[in-house]
Amino acid sequence: MKTRHERKWMALLVATALTLASGCGTEAVEPGAPAPVTDPAEVTGESLNPERRGIGALPEMVPSGPTASVVTVDARRSLVVTDQAVLSGFSFSLLMSELVASSGVATTELDLFQRWWDTARPSPGLGLGIAHCDTTGIANMNGFPYTCPRKEGDQALVDPFVNPTSNPSGYIPIGLFNRFDLASTRGTDCGEYRIAYAKRSGQTNGGDRNLVIFEAVLPNPTPSKGLEGCRPVANFWADLSNDADPVSRASKLRTFYFIGLPGFMPVVHIDNYGNRTTGATGQVRSNQFMQSNWTLREFKLRKECRSLSPCTLRFLPVTVKTNPGGTLFNPASAHPEAANFQNVSFPGQVSRLAVNDLNTFTMFTSDLHNSGQSDAQSSTENHYVNQFGGAASTFRTNIQTQLTAIGSTLTPDNIVARAQSQSCAGCHQLSNNANLGGGLIWPSSQRFTHVSEGTETGPDGLRHRISPALTNVFIPHRKAVFETFLNAACGDGVCNPWESTSFCPADC
Repeated sequence: MKTRHERKWMALLVATALTLASGCGTEAVEPGAPAPVTDPAEVTGESLNPERRGIGALPEMVPSGPTASVVTVDARRSLVVTDQAVLSGFSFSLLMSELVASSGVATTELDLFQRWWDTARPSPGLGLGIAHCDTTGIANMNGFPYTCPRKEGDQALVDPFVNPTSNPSGYIPIGLFNRFDLASTRGTDCGEYRIAYAKRSGQTNGGDRNLVIFEAVLPNPTPSKGLEGCRPVANFWADLSNDADPVSRASKLRTFYFIGLPGFMPVVHIDNYGNRTTGATGQVRSNQFMQSNWTLREFKLRKECRSLSPCTLRFLPVTVKTNPGGTLFNPASAHPEAANFQNVSFPGQVSRLAVNDLNTFTMFTSDLHNSGQSDAQSSTENHYVNQFGGAASTFRTNIQTQLTAIGSTLTPDNIVARAQSQSCAGCHQLSNNANLGGGLIWPSSQRFTHVSEGTETGPDGLRHRISPALTNVFIPHRKAVFETFLNAACGDGVCNPWESTSFCPADC
């Protein structure tokens, strides 16, 4: 039973959702052959990496040495929020209810949740005619392993919303993340705004953990202004640093996520998690360790309509971005894409991977080469370094040729190690403390997670712990990028990377 305050919020949310709900297409999508999800980033040429793109991937965005910054932010208020006093207003039920409301589909949050995890079970599952892990187009995506079934599929048979304060099958909010650093330099979007949840059972049972993170791409309502159209969003997050009251910050963040800033749509809307057909859209990712091997997967939230049938809302399993199937790194691979990957695609990424900065080296991966899961325990499947081996090969020569061409002293082994760190399994586990060459050591997670169910005492009470990698490497970089934007303006005499003669002729 929702409280009067919660019901009031839901009424506002539903009203907003009815205004913003997108139209329903009529193209048929058969349950046995789900339409492939094409990430709009592939069309625009931007990186498909959910972690490294936009202004945060530009070295010139980060000040070197002393800066003249006027605005500075508190990273734990304005970039990573894990205080339980703030997160208490972000119940999983509220989020799932809003997703349903924003879709206009006649369904419930329980139905949506159970359909989601039915995808981890083989057909017929619940018998609802939806995608399953053995469905054509999902099983062995792009010819790479896709474990079926998974223990997580048992969640299709439970109700996580009953007894919300004690249900072991329920989900608790563990973090809000401001990823303004992912905003497009063209200003088509304002970056990603994330909410991470953890299965409550994981607090006491390490063998029954599951984390999900909702990663919304927030569109820029005035793209004609370029990234300047996103300044209200940046200012909103920056102002949280000056608010010492966690209850006040919680209220403001709820408005941002569920109602939206003036002129902006709410963050929590199906279009921002994969339903948008034009422009950048987000995703939902999972860290699954209810069974071995621990894996990470990715989903798009889609509203699908068929003629003569009601529209449905579902989470569709898709490839994990910037996560090439491990066998592509094996010089002896028989995969049909191995030759293209080893001779053309991956050598073409060497210059990006050779950038000697832990925060800005990256790679772009064609979705044809991505796997449907990222295995964080196997010594082969997603362990690119082991797959690559140490023997001479044409693939090794191809990488070395590119290194020589750019004058880099890195080795092919360094480049493959850096590629591994960009995969989900690498970033979360396999690359912890790995030597990447050039003096770079990949920072450590909290053994598979970067934010956990576990807590520590912070300035405003208990807060969920974040990894050393976030604390010492990634958050300082995001803070520098964010403050660089906050302290710049059209007319300041500097042509910033997101500005152009169209958006700021005074500087450019």
